[in-house]
Amino acid sequence: MICRASPSLARCLWPSLLLLAACGQDGPPPLPPLPEGALEAVAVEPGVPRDSLARAVDALFTAEGIGETYAVVVMHRGEVVAERYAGGFDAETRFVGWSMSKTVTGVVIGMLVADGRLALDRSPPIDHWQRAGDPRGEITLRQLLQMRSGLRHDEGAEPVYESSEVRMMFLDGRDDMAAWAEAQPLEYEPGAFFRYSTATTVILADVAARLLAPDGGPSERQQAMADFLDARLAAPLGMTSMVAEYDASGTMIAGNAVWANARDWARFGDFLRNGGSAGGVQLVPRGWVDFMKSESPRAPDYGAHLWLNRPSGTDRNALFAAQGPDTLFAAVGYQGQYVLVSPDQGLVVVRLGRTDSEDEDPLVEILAALVALYPVR
Repeated sequence: MICRASPSLARCLWPSLLLLAACGQDGPPPLPPLPEGALEAVAVEPGVPRDSLARAVDALFTAEGIGETYAVVVMHRGEVVAERYAGGFDAETRFVGWSMSKTVTGVVIGMLVADGRLALDRSPPIDHWQRAGDPRGEITLRQLLQMRSGLRHDEGAEPVYESSEVRMMFLDGRDDMAAWAEAQPLEYEPGAFFRYSTATTVILADVAARLLAPDGGPSERQQAMADFLDARLAAPLGMTSMVAEYDASGTMIAGNAVWANARDWARFGDFLRNGGSAGGVQLVPRGWVDFMKSESPRAPDYGAHLWLNRPSGTDRNALFAAQGPDTLFAAVGYQGQYVLVSPDQGLVVVRLGRTDSEDEDPLVEILAALVALYPVR
C-alpha cells in the first residue's frame, strides 16, 4: 500500500496494524485495547481479520480532525460485515445523501434510456431548447450526465449567493429549480469542458418528470417520479427508507435531496457493484452501469454521475487513486458522505456524517485504509 502524503497522516495510521507496517515500521508497538463495543460492530468472519476491521471502523468514529461520523456500513460480497452508529443514530435513521443523490438520478435516467424513452446522443425533450437558433439544443443527454453541458452553472462560486446551486435552491430559482437551471446560457461549447453542477442533475430530473407526467402539474409530476423511483429501484432493492424531496414545481431535487438509511445506501452500492442487478434481476442494463463508471472525455476521475478512483490530472482529489484499485468508484456527497464500491474486492463501504472541506483529506485516508484491508481478487 502507498501511504497518502498529508500532514494528517499520523492521525489516520495509528489505529491499523496494516498501515503501521505499510509505512515502514519494523515492529509496531502493541495496539491499545479496542473500545467497548467496537468488536461487536463487526461480524465474526468479515473476510479479513476481525480485529483489524474493528479498528478501521473505530477510527472513523474516534480519529481527531475528520468531523463527526454518524454511521458506517461495510458489505463484503453482499453481506453486511460491519455496522456501527454514533449516539442518537441507528439503523432506522434516514440520512440525506447530498450529492450521492446524483448517482441515484443517473440510474433513473438509465432506466428511461433502456425503456427507449431517451437516447444518449440526442438533445433531451426540453421544449424551449428546441427553438430555432437556440444553441442549447445541441446539448446531449450524454453531456449532461458527464457534467459537460457547457451551461453557465458556477458551482461553489464566491460570494456564496452567486453560486449556482445556492441561487437555484434558495434564491431566484427555488420555486422552479429546473426552469432556472435550463434558462442559463451557454458559457462553453457543449461537451468541451467538465463542470460539476447540481443544477445539471435537476435538469435531468425535469427530463424524467416530463416523460413520466407529460401533461401533469406539480403534484402529478411529483407523484409520477416518486412512483417510478419506488417501483423501479427502491422496492426491488428493498430500500424501504428511500425518499426524495421535490420543489414547488414537482421536480425532484435530484442533485442533493435523496434520503435513505445507512443499510439502504449500502444496498444501492451493492446493486452498482453487481452491475445493476439485484436478486438475479437486472434492474438497469449492465452496459448502463459500465457507462456510468467509464471516464468522461473531459474528466478522467468522473464517469456519468459517478466518481472514479483515478487521477484527475488537476488538483481535484475526490477519492484515493494512489492507494486503491482504479476499478473502485463512488457516490460522494457534501460533508463527507460516501458510498465506496470496489467490485474487484467485493466491497461496499458507506460512511455518513459531517466533515468540513478542510478535514476531508484525513477522512479519505482512513477510508482508504479500511478499503485496503480487503485483497483485490
